[in-house]
Amino acid sequence: MTAPSKNYLAEIPMGAPDAILGIAENFKKCTDPHKVNVCVGAYRDENGKPWILPSVREAEKMLMDDPSENKEYASISGDAVFVEQAIKFAYGQQVDLDKIAAVQTLSGTGACRIGGEFLGKFYPVKKIYIPDPTWGNHISIFENCGLEVVRYRYYSRATNGLDLKGMVEDIKAAPDGSIVLLHACAHNPTGCDPSHEQWKVISDLIKEKNLQVFFDSAYQGFASGDAEADGFALRYFVSEGHNVMLAQSFAKNFGLYGERCGTLSFVTQSADEKERVLSQVKRIIRPMYSSPPVHGSSIVRKVLTNDKLTKQYYEECAFMANRIASMRNLLVEELKKAGSTHDWSHITSQIGMFAYTGMNSDMCDKLTLEYSIFLTRDGRISLAGLNEKNVAYVAKAIHSVTDGKSITTTE
Repeated sequence: MTAPSKNYLAEIPMGAPDAILGIAENFKKCTDPHKVNVCVGAYRDENGKPWILPSVREAEKMLMDDPSENKEYASISGDAVFVEQAIKFAYGQQVDLDKIAAVQTLSGTGACRIGGEFLGKFYPVKKIYIPDPTWGNHISIFENCGLEVVRYRYYSRATNGLDLKGMVEDIKAAPDGSIVLLHACAHNPTGCDPSHEQWKVISDLIKEKNLQVFFDSAYQGFASGDAEADGFALRYFVSEGHNVMLAQSFAKNFGLYGERCGTLSFVTQSADEKERVLSQVKRIIRPMYSSPPVHGSSIVRKVLTNDKLTKQYYEECAFMANRIASMRNLLVEELKKAGSTHDWSHITSQIGMFAYTGMNSDMCDKLTLEYSIFLTRDGRISLAGLNEKNVAYVAKAIHSVTDGKSITTTE
């Protein structure tokens, strides 16, 4: 047996940089005064600055002034009151908590990872179907959990809309009992969600195939401005008796990006089944990070257990969603003013933080190199990065790189 090198670190290869975070770093280094960051998915106010929700600020003050609050370790499964409130926020106030096995997680990423580890260990079918396209981290997370990742068609670049026909065909072709990942609302990166009637079609097919449903919910409330409306897909699937898992994040809708606050939950058939599932999830968490951080969860707990703050929060969440929606409309208006003759209606019909523009990688590269507009190379832009001061500049630049060229792709 060959002994390991004393300086084995010298032989470690350079890892590929994260695409999105790498773009953010390049934006910081750029000295162009007109530079615009429409890459990172974090809310910005009308001045392009991060915004802490006033209800979050008030909750923090209340926590600081409460002598009963402390910095002790949370349990493996997290803050029980926070978890209960989070589950009611997602599934509805009337949810039967005796049948929901839930734990606090390190935001939605942690929830996906813990959920993936659970499925890799206990679920008999090791194949997970995820939408094409999807959040890039989904692929690495589930592959690292030992699951085979398979794509199903979701978005048509030929129509800049949902490819329901392709989605149905691919899910129908999946082996019975496979796992299927669904974005609960405000699909990332496309912003293109099924209608209620389309969700029902998808539900019927998944029930026929007896698939394990794994919802990823990162934008509830942030998508439409109405958390109850944004909960439709999850709640409908539960009402239809599906086997449901949920990864839930409070990064976007509460603006708690750096607090890493979320939950993972399972809909079970009985209180006994719930406890057995929880026992195994905790065995996964314990050697991984032991217990979750408490600051972000304490904020959400305080907001959702205080009637005044809850009302205020819902108003603030709607305010964020409405500003994003106004940027959608304004961008399309400015594109028309710039002289674009393309049909940009898909931008205004999409929902949530992102717009999937239809621009190809060459167009995106040109936007960055010639106009210092930083975005991912798939044509996704974060509307949170737009405001009344820069939207005309961005629209003129987009018109410049798309004029006379197609923003749809023949499939």
